[in-house]
Amino acid sequence: MPKHSSITSRLRIPAVSLAFLLSGYLLSCASQKAAGEPQPVNPNGDSELALLMRAMFDDALLMKQQIERGKAPRTGVDYDRILTAQATQPEKAASVDYKVHALSYLQTMKALQEADVAQASQLFGNMVNSCMGCHQALCPGPMVRIKKLY
Repeated sequence: MPKHSSITSRLRIPAVSLAFLLSGYLLSCASQKAAGEPQPVNPNGDSELALLMRAMFDDALLMKQQIERGKAPRTGVDYDRILTAQATQPEKAASVDYKVHALSYLQTMKALQEADVAQASQLFGNMVNSCMGCHQALCPGPMVRIKKLY
Protein backbone atom coordinates (compact mmCIF):
# COMPACT_ATOMS: atom_id res chain seq x y z
CA MET A 1 0.00 0.00 0.00
CA PRO A 2 1.44 3.41 -0.91
CA LYS A 3 2.36 5.85 1.84
CA HIS A 4 -0.25 8.36 0.60
CA SER A 5 -3.23 6.12 1.40
CA SER A 6 -1.75 5.22 4.79
CA ILE A 7 -1.57 8.90 5.76
CA THR A 8 -5.08 9.52 4.40
CA SER A 9 -6.57 6.66 6.40
CA ARG A 10 -4.87 7.87 9.61
CA LEU A 11 -6.23 11.41 9.13
CA ARG A 12 -9.76 10.37 8.14
CA ILE A 13 -11.04 9.56 11.68
CA PRO A 14 -9.74 12.78 13.31
CA ALA A 15 -11.06 14.80 10.37
CA VAL A 16 -14.53 13.26 10.62
CA SER A 17 -14.53 13.80 14.40
CA LEU A 18 -13.50 17.42 13.94
CA ALA A 19 -16.26 17.91 11.36
CA PHE A 20 -18.89 16.56 13.80
CA LEU A 21 -17.61 18.75 16.63
CA LEU A 22 -17.58 21.85 14.45
CA SER A 23 -21.07 21.25 13.08
CA GLY A 24 -22.40 20.63 16.62
CA TYR A 25 -20.85 23.89 17.78
CA LEU A 26 -22.31 25.83 14.88
CA LEU A 27 -25.78 24.35 15.42
CA SER A 28 -25.70 25.17 19.12
CA CYS A 29 -24.82 28.78 18.35
CA ALA A 30 -27.60 29.08 15.83
CA SER A 31 -30.22 27.77 18.25
CA GLN A 32 -29.43 30.21 21.05
CA LYS A 33 -31.61 33.27 21.55
CA ALA A 34 -30.36 36.72 20.68
CA ALA A 35 -27.73 38.22 22.96
CA GLY A 36 -29.20 40.26 25.76
CA GLU A 37 -32.46 38.33 25.75
CA PRO A 38 -32.89 36.61 29.12
CA GLN A 39 -33.37 32.87 29.01
CA PRO A 40 -36.39 31.31 30.76
CA VAL A 41 -35.51 29.70 34.08
CA ASN A 42 -38.87 28.30 35.15
CA PRO A 43 -39.64 24.92 33.51
CA ASN A 44 -43.30 25.96 33.29
CA GLY A 45 -42.41 29.15 31.47
CA ASP A 46 -41.68 32.65 32.71
CA SER A 47 -43.98 35.64 32.73
CA GLU A 48 -43.25 38.78 30.76
CA LEU A 49 -42.56 40.59 34.02
CA ALA A 50 -40.09 37.95 35.22
CA LEU A 51 -38.19 38.12 31.92
CA LEU A 52 -38.29 41.93 31.99
CA MET A 53 -36.90 42.03 35.51
CA ARG A 54 -34.06 39.69 34.54
CA ALA A 55 -33.26 42.02 31.65
CA MET A 56 -33.45 44.96 34.07
CA PHE A 57 -30.96 43.23 36.36
CA ASP A 58 -28.55 42.59 33.49
CA ASP A 59 -28.95 46.20 32.36
CA ALA A 60 -28.29 47.42 35.90
CA LEU A 61 -25.04 45.42 35.99
CA LEU A 62 -23.96 47.17 32.79
CA MET A 63 -24.91 50.57 34.21
CA LYS A 64 -22.92 49.80 37.37
CA GLN A 65 -19.86 49.03 35.24
CA GLN A 66 -20.35 52.25 33.26
CA ILE A 67 -20.52 54.27 36.50
CA GLU A 68 -17.41 52.53 37.87
CA ARG A 69 -15.59 53.58 34.69
CA GLY A 70 -16.64 57.19 35.22
CA LYS A 71 -19.20 57.17 32.41
CA ALA A 72 -22.82 58.22 32.44
CA PRO A 73 -25.03 55.12 32.67
CA ARG A 74 -27.10 54.28 29.60
CA THR A 75 -29.89 51.79 29.49
CA GLY A 76 -31.04 49.38 26.83
CA VAL A 77 -34.32 48.30 28.44
CA ASP A 78 -37.83 49.74 28.13
CA TYR A 79 -38.44 50.19 31.85
CA ASP A 80 -41.96 51.55 31.33
CA ARG A 81 -43.06 47.99 30.56
CA ILE A 82 -42.87 47.35 34.31
CA LEU A 83 -46.41 48.76 34.42
CA THR A 84 -47.86 46.59 31.65
CA ALA A 85 -45.92 43.32 31.49
CA GLN A 86 -47.91 40.19 32.35
CA ALA A 87 -46.90 39.00 35.84
CA THR A 88 -46.54 35.48 37.19
CA GLN A 89 -49.04 36.49 39.87
CA PRO A 90 -51.25 39.09 38.16
CA GLU A 91 -53.02 40.02 41.41
CA LYS A 92 -49.74 41.29 42.89
CA ALA A 93 -48.93 43.41 39.84
CA ALA A 94 -52.48 44.82 39.93
CA SER A 95 -52.15 45.89 43.57
CA VAL A 96 -51.78 49.50 44.67
CA ASP A 97 -48.52 48.58 46.45
CA TYR A 98 -46.98 47.30 43.22
CA LYS A 99 -48.05 50.35 41.25
CA VAL A 100 -46.62 52.72 43.90
CA HIS A 101 -43.29 50.86 43.91
CA ALA A 102 -43.20 50.67 40.10
CA LEU A 103 -43.88 54.39 39.65
CA SER A 104 -41.26 55.24 42.27
CA TYR A 105 -38.78 53.00 40.47
CA LEU A 106 -39.53 54.70 37.14
CA GLN A 107 -38.91 58.13 38.71
CA THR A 108 -35.60 56.88 40.11
CA MET A 109 -34.61 55.50 36.70
CA LYS A 110 -35.51 58.79 35.01
CA ALA A 111 -33.36 60.71 37.49
CA LEU A 112 -30.50 58.27 36.94
CA GLN A 113 -30.72 58.64 33.16
CA GLU A 114 -30.71 62.43 33.41
CA ALA A 115 -27.91 62.58 36.00
CA ASP A 116 -24.39 63.69 35.35
CA VAL A 117 -21.54 61.31 36.12
CA ALA A 118 -20.95 62.82 39.58
CA GLN A 119 -24.51 62.05 40.70
CA ALA A 120 -24.83 58.69 38.98
CA SER A 121 -23.36 56.53 41.75
CA GLN A 122 -25.74 57.83 44.42
CA LEU A 123 -28.74 57.62 42.10
CA PHE A 124 -27.77 54.09 41.11
CA GLY A 125 -27.82 53.18 44.81
CA ASN A 126 -31.27 54.75 45.06
CA MET A 127 -32.40 52.63 42.13
CA VAL A 128 -31.12 49.43 43.80
CA ASN A 129 -32.84 50.46 47.05
CA SER A 130 -36.06 50.92 45.08
CA CYS A 131 -35.75 47.36 43.75
CA MET A 132 -35.12 46.02 47.24
CA GLY A 133 -38.07 47.92 48.73
CA CYS A 134 -40.50 46.51 46.20
CA HIS A 135 -39.18 42.99 46.53
CA GLN A 136 -39.24 43.17 50.33
CA ALA A 137 -42.91 44.10 50.15
CA LEU A 138 -44.11 41.86 47.33
CA CYS A 139 -41.73 39.17 46.12
CA PRO A 140 -38.66 38.46 48.29
CA GLY A 141 -37.11 35.71 46.15
CA PRO A 142 -34.93 37.93 43.91
CA MET A 143 -33.46 39.93 46.82
CA VAL A 144 -30.37 37.71 46.98
CA ARG A 145 -29.63 38.52 43.36
CA ILE A 146 -30.45 42.24 43.71
CA LYS A 147 -27.90 42.54 46.55
CA LYS A 148 -25.21 41.86 43.94
CA LEU A 149 -25.92 45.31 42.50
CA TYR A 150 -24.66 47.10 45.65
